[in-house]
Amino acid sequence: MEKPLVSILIPFKNTEDYLPDCLRSILGQTYQHWEVWAVDDSSSDASWEIVCQYALNDSRINVIKNSGQGIINALRKAYEHCQGDLITRMDSDDIMVPEKISTMVNLLLRHGEKHVAIGKVKYFSDRGISNGYERYENWLNLLIEKGTNYSEIYKECVIPSPCWMVFKNDMDRCGAFESDRYPEDYDLTFRFYENKLKCIPCNKTLHFWRDYDTRTSRTSEHYAANYFLEIKIHYFLKLEYEPSRPLVIWGAGNKGKTIARNLVERTKDFIWICDNPNKIGKDIYGKKLHHFGILNEIANPQNIITVANEKEQIAIKKFFDGIKKLPMEDYFFFC
Repeated sequence: MEKPLVSILIPFKNTEDYLPDCLRSILGQTYQHWEVWAVDDSSSDASWEIVCQYALNDSRINVIKNSGQGIINALRKAYEHCQGDLITRMDSDDIMVPEKISTMVNLLLRHGEKHVAIGKVKYFSDRGISNGYERYENWLNLLIEKGTNYSEIYKECVIPSPCWMVFKNDMDRCGAFESDRYPEDYDLTFRFYENKLKCIPCNKTLHFWRDYDTRTSRTSEHYAANYFLEIKIHYFLKLEYEPSRPLVIWGAGNKGKTIARNLVERTKDFIWICDNPNKIGKDIYGKKLHHFGILNEIANPQNIITVANEKEQIAIKKFFDGIKKLPMEDYFFFC
């Protein structure tokens, strides 16, 4: 496979201001053996007309209407039509660097199937980037440089949705876009993890993420915190949970309470601990909150950590290191 065809899947809706930049960045790729399948998800602006014009000028660009509603349905539609040996996704408001496709193609050809090529990302905005986004970008890029993305998969989405590439065989093996679970990029990341696709380290910035007020991840309910948490719980119970071991939930803030309520609804037993004197001894959702000291009485537990404070997280890691417990086996950070 010397020069594989790359299918670039682009769902779009009302991004007329950004589509020209996006499509020009694709046309400017150093690797030219690609096809675009752009799916209009009921745009009410000039987005459809813009992509159609580009399609008239370049036969590699294909544009169709979504037969359903939402990004997942649009991605399914694009995937049904694509013919590529390698699959990637692009967001219609973002920009590729010129060597993005060639870099990821070369990484995949070098490592073969059962791998996912990824690249570092950078946010940009007319108004500047918030501290929260900057921290996420730095955290994510450190993982990408080392290829250790899955080591913190329960914290946040560890593969940037428009900056990955896989073999089509692996995409099919992972269920492609069959899942209805949002956020769709986080769910797909977990399915890459579940199917043991190895992340290939990369130290190059390949993709520019555009931030603005009406960006889908800011406005759609499907990207609210509760959706992320539901995915984490789903895959933890599916992939990590060992019923023979006690399960301990650390923390009784909003995230800790949401997880506790979810586990109670699923009739999963657990021990709930915190260090808040106002909560210790209280009964919430039928579960009593205990002081951290009860850990000395629990043999070989699995631990879900919902403590968000970075200094406390460092102390928790040192605690587990001291008793020779392993991350992603004995304890899991959910924030």
